[in-house]
Amino acid sequence: MLSLREEVRIAFVIGQAVYDRRNELGISQSELARRAGMTQPEVSRLELGGTMSAVPLLARLAQAMESELNLQLVGDTCTVAFTAQQQEAA
Repeated sequence: MLSLREEVRIAFVIGQAVYDRRNELGISQSELARRAGMTQPEVSRLELGGTMSAVPLLARLAQAMESELNLQLVGDTCTVAFTAQQQEAA
């Protein structure tokens, strides 16, 4: 089980990943909130690391940002990235 310290650290890593991808897309917090069925304050709290995200919320965010979610937890290391979806070859 993760310590509170680790949970807080993961919340910040997730928040930064959401912020980075949103800025890559050039969309506002309000637009992301609209796309993900959230409020702008919820997006703000998430980006600031003030919210522990559940997997369903992360899935909605990935879809709203036209992204794949890459989450890797190895020991006490966590990496999170929202990356542009790969287009299938025709």
